[in-house]
Amino acid sequence: MVEIKLSEMRDLTRIERIGAHSHIRGLGLDSALEARSSSEGMVGQTSARKAAGVIVKMVQEGKIAGRAVLLAGQPGTGKTAIAMGMAKSLGQETPFAMLAGSELFSLEMSKTEALMQAFRKSIGVRIKEETEMIEGEVVEIQIDRPAVAGAASKTGKLTLKTTEMETVYDLGAKMIEALGKEKVHSGDVIAIDKASGKITKLGRSFSRSRDYDAMGPQTKFVQCPDGELQKRKEVVHCVTLHEIDVINSRTQGFLALFTGDTGEIRAEVRDQIDTKVAEWRDEGKAEIIPGVLFIDEVHMLDIECFSFLNRALENDMAPILVVATNRGITSIRGTNYRSPHGIPIDFLDRLLIISTQPYTWDDIRKILDIRCQEEDVEMSEEAKVFLTKVGEDISLRYAINLITSSALACLKRKGTIVELEDVKRVYELFYDVKRSTQYLMEYQNQYMFSEVPAGEGYEDDANAMVL
Repeated sequence: MVEIKLSEMRDLTRIERIGAHSHIRGLGLDSALEARSSSEGMVGQTSARKAAGVIVKMVQEGKIAGRAVLLAGQPGTGKTAIAMGMAKSLGQETPFAMLAGSELFSLEMSKTEALMQAFRKSIGVRIKEETEMIEGEVVEIQIDRPAVAGAASKTGKLTLKTTEMETVYDLGAKMIEALGKEKVHSGDVIAIDKASGKITKLGRSFSRSRDYDAMGPQTKFVQCPDGELQKRKEVVHCVTLHEIDVINSRTQGFLALFTGDTGEIRAEVRDQIDTKVAEWRDEGKAEIIPGVLFIDEVHMLDIECFSFLNRALENDMAPILVVATNRGITSIRGTNYRSPHGIPIDFLDRLLIISTQPYTWDDIRKILDIRCQEEDVEMSEEAKVFLTKVGEDISLRYAINLITSSALACLKRKGTIVELEDVKRVYELFYDVKRSTQYLMEYQNQYMFSEVPAGEGYEDDANAMVL
């Protein structure tokens, strides 16, 4: 007899990848927009998180649009984490699009078209429409099958009831097939869209709760609908302007969204869509939801992109633009001029600037505790103290990267708790930036195309390169 190993069976739906910011659940603010010391995966940066919370509040209330915010700070100070926290705080209803500045130069379209598509992805449209629904409890389903196969299509009758009335409907082949797909039985409460014929199973009637001794945990019981069977309901669809653009500019319609073949969209199509959406808004059929566009590494944009952003932010239907950079005073790409953060002065004048500060010892320790919990790694106190020291002296990112590798080293020696020796072992195996630069300076004569003259002191150069 073959033995079945239950330990090897896994629920694939519960597998999640652990990313750099997968522990972020929000901005960690209270009802008064005061930043908690550690909440929702966020640690420290209280003033920056509070400022981001004010922006989120204004976005939710629809009081801010066409504005731009800059997150500026040293590498590893949580700029992307704050942007991710903003996205989580805004929820699913508000569009949030992310873009790296370097992405614009690798797409098969012009830079301005890529920026325009990103803008349109960040603007949502909530479209309201009324539809006729048939909603009731299934009393009986009768299906008449032909005696000879293929002689005629199947027909049948469906009996639905509410608390006040009962009606019999004739069924065609398509409706019988739809009922079979949804596995509709007597006692189920269903809703049928008259326009499309779509059947939605709402649950099982409370009056039939005692039909079976055992029910699955997914069984949902609902009350039998009251009133008339035919009702008019308001249905709300949430889409982005970019999705409407693609559907109206491609022959395959909405399927182009799945294939990724959006290409460049003509300005005439966008103008017609904007006019139609404006009409819907005036008639009360649609509502514009200004979302958030987050551009990381904004210093990678060139002068043409900044000129486009200057103009695009003045549009009536512009989203909130959030950009992030870790650069100081540097050259503007595409020019010989230098400016703060590599951003033109006229564009900087439009920005609300949120500054992030380096993390303290306590902040680094809390972040490492959260990451250990997120990556399911149990670590000793001595190992955490050592990693905190590494994060403070070298880099927080480097310290976080050592967590999983030290856990693998612990697993290799068949341990359950990561000890100090495991962390030191991977610390010696994987160099950080400073040690790697010092190594390059020391052995630069053995590398190809070395530009550092022989005999120069490598320590000063290494420190200069790191700084």
